[in-house]
Parts: sequence; structure tokens; C-alpha cells
Amino acid sequence: MTFLRTLELYGIDASIRQAGIDFANSGYALFEANRNGRENLRKGIAPPDSGHPKFNDHADDIDYQIEADYAGLISPGLPNSGIQLGEVFGRLMNYGDGLYGGQFVAGMYAEAFFEKDVEKIVRAGLACVPEGSQFHECITDVLKWHKENPDDWQATWQLIDDKYHKNPEYRRGSCESSSRVGFNIDAKINAAYIVVGMLYGAGDVDKTIIISMRCGHDSDCNPSSAAGVLFTSLGWSAVPERFYSALDKETKFSHTPYTYPKLAEVCSKLARKVVINQGGRIEKDEDGREVFLIPVQKPKPSSLEQCWEAGPIANSRFTEAEMEKIIPPPVELADPKMMAEAIATFAPGWGIADCGNQMSAGLHEELGGKKNVLETHPISKARPCVLYKHVDVPQGKTILHLTVGHHESGDWNLIVVNGKIKTLLVTNVGSENSKDGWMNVDIDLSEYAGTPIDLALMNGIGGGFFEAGYWARIEIKTY
Repeated sequence: MTFLRTLELYGIDASIRQAGIDFANSGYALFEANRNGRENLRKGIAPPDSGHPKFNDHADDIDYQIEADYAGLISPGLPNSGIQLGEVFGRLMNYGDGLYGGQFVAGMYAEAFFEKDVEKIVRAGLACVPEGSQFHECITDVLKWHKENPDDWQATWQLIDDKYHKNPEYRRGSCESSSRVGFNIDAKINAAYIVVGMLYGAGDVDKTIIISMRCGHDSDCNPSSAAGVLFTSLGWSAVPERFYSALDKETKFSHTPYTYPKLAEVCSKLARKVVINQGGRIEKDEDGREVFLIPVQKPKPSSLEQCWEAGPIANSRFTEAEMEKIIPPPVELADPKMMAEAIATFAPGWGIADCGNQMSAGLHEELGGKKNVLETHPISKARPCVLYKHVDVPQGKTILHLTVGHHESGDWNLIVVNGKIKTLLVTNVGSENSKDGWMNVDIDLSEYAGTPIDLALMNGIGGGFFEAGYWARIEIKTY
């Protein structure tokens, strides 16, 4: 919707720099390539560098792929429009396969207006991706494996998993942390799961959604993309009512000026402009009905590029005048009163600052198998959540005992400092170094015996996913 708003206000030829300014000013929570891209923009790194692997280690991730529906929906039968929109909006946060994923999805949507055969729709999307890319190889493989296993989607799933998840040669564009954990948000494997749902669903809405979801990894986004393409192919009149009967047509989507009817109206207006821009016409037949005359296009994919062998950066920076237009909304913090009460109950005498309003920050009766757990969340890479306390360290052996945990699919960085004097610990809290999601940390404070110190425990972003910090114990004991 942010991208549609840019096109609505500045026209279908809106510049990539304007797109970057508008995205920088968005106010919703973001993750991975999207978050890194937006942080780059806010720091003055203009597109396309905001999505370049030098500045964005998630550039091959799924992000543009899951938000590219708009590009196909306003480009009926016009794949080159979807490709070009990717060059504007996809490069805000992605590069290489990460960009191609969005252009692939847009190409399928564009074809779906005129085609019901799901394999032909998939091949039309594939034609929007440059040959020689791992993304093109992946979707080509899925089409081949479907032919070899037409009645066994799990056999095809296993082939995908073996090659595109377990083989590190096909994860070279992923950031290091996402390659370590089981959760894979690389664009191509998740696009493969869109295709598995579509091919084995064979036009059945429920089978399409369920199979795509059961494939795993980004299993909310992939079935949504598959269903969106399929619904476009069916047309509104053929979509089962249960999928839209509860649709709220009055409330605006958060952080946008759009209700659902307004959004549909904007998409319709933009589609008309795209058709004319691409050499088509809109006429009326003898009954006064509008007829869209749409030229047949041969897709012209973007140039071939790979995140692990990235080309040079563009050295693109926003001007001072452009930076004056970037006024990001206030940071969304967890309710300060609630968090103050939570820390007072959990660890009396400690304070808390900069706790982001994401995931489920607060005090939980039970979390991750432990009772009475405090959950925190960082605001950004530059602003970790901080638990702090002034401590007069007594004589004797004094130990800071911590029991910390992580979301089952996430990790975070635990940083412990003595004010601005000394960093006492930096460690990752994730599946590699915790047992059953938890780890015990002991920090010897004896060297400060008889002196006051300012302890700060930081929940920082570790580079993976779901960066909430789980705290089951914070205790200082002298022996």
C-alpha cells in the first residue's frame, strides 16, 4: 500500500528516489531486508544502494516477493510493467534473486488475468526472471519435478529441501545467521513453495493454500501469494464467498489512508494508466461497456546479478533537500508504564528503556517452558532494549546470574556493560548455544568490589529473526 500510495501521488513513472523517501517515512514494524533497507534510507543511503548486498545482508530474502502483488494487479497482461515496477520498488530492499522473486510474482499476476492453466501462469512468471540465476534454476526444477512426481507433492518438496535448503551453494545470498538456523527466508525456496501449492493444488483454492502452507518456512506469505494469483485467475465472481464475507470495508488499513474499497479504486485507476502507458487503449463497445485493448508483450527480464558476486554500488546518497523530506514517525515503544511495572515485578530495582512494541513484550506467567518470564524487544540495530541498575558491589565474590532464552525460530545478542567503562559480555542467544531454548550466564563482578557500577543488560538484534529477549532470571549474589 505504501508503494501504491507513491504511484497514486506521483504517477506511474514515480522515481526510485521518491519511492525511497516514502518508504523511509513508513511507520509499521519491519523485518530483515525491509528493515535494513528502510534503515539505510533513513541514514541517507539512497536506492538502489539501500538494497545492495554491501549495505543489506538480507538482499536475497523474500521481502519484495511478499509485497509485489500490487505490481501484477495493476499490470493486467503486461509483464514488463511488473518488471519495471520491481526496478523501482524492489530495489529499495532487495537485489538479485530477492528482486527476481517480486518480478516473478508480478509476472504471474499479470498473466493470471487471461489464463487459468496454473502451469502456464507459473511459466509466464518464470519468463520475467533472467536465465542463469539460481531463482530461474529453482522454479525450472520445480516444474520438472512436478512432471516426475505428478501425484506426490511431498516427493517434490523433498527434492527442493535437499537442493535449495540443505545445500549451502544455494544459500550463498542469505545472511550468515539465516543460513545457520532452520528457518529459511531466501526468496527462491519460498517461491518454490508458492509454485508447489499452485501446481499440486491444480486450481483448487483450498488444496493450493494448504499445500503451500505445509511446505513450511515463510508459511504465511507463500500460501497468500499462491492464493492471490489463483483468485486473480478465477476472477472476483468465482472467489468463494467465505474468503471475503467478513471483509471490513470501513476501517482504514494501519499506516495508510486506504479502506478496502478505496484501495480497489486506486488499483483500478493505476491499472488504466499502466495499460495506456504500455501502448494499450481503453475503448467502449457497442453496448457502452469498457474494453481494455492490451498489447501482447514478451517479457524483458532485468539484468543478471547475484548477491554473492554483487556488482559495484551506485554511490547513491540522498541530497540535503531529500533528507529534509524524510521524517520517520516516532518509534513505537511498548507501553512504558506496563514495562516499568513488569520489570519492577520481575527484577525489583532494575529499570528498562527502549523496549520496542513488537512481538509480545511484557511479563508472562509462562514462556518457553519457564514461569515468570520477562520478554523484551529491541527497537532497531542501533537501539537495543536496555535493562539497567546502579549497583554498589560489596566485598567478596559477587556474581551476576542470568537465565536468558529466545524465540524458537529467533536469536538475539546479549550485551552486558559496565556503563561506558567496559563491555563485560557479548554473546548470541540462539539455538546454537542454548539448551531447550535457554542458557545460563554468570558474570563475575568481583573486580569491582567496594565500588559503584552502572550495569546495563542489552537485548540487541542478532541478525536472525524474532529478536525478542526472554529473561527468566536476573540476580546478583555475593558469596
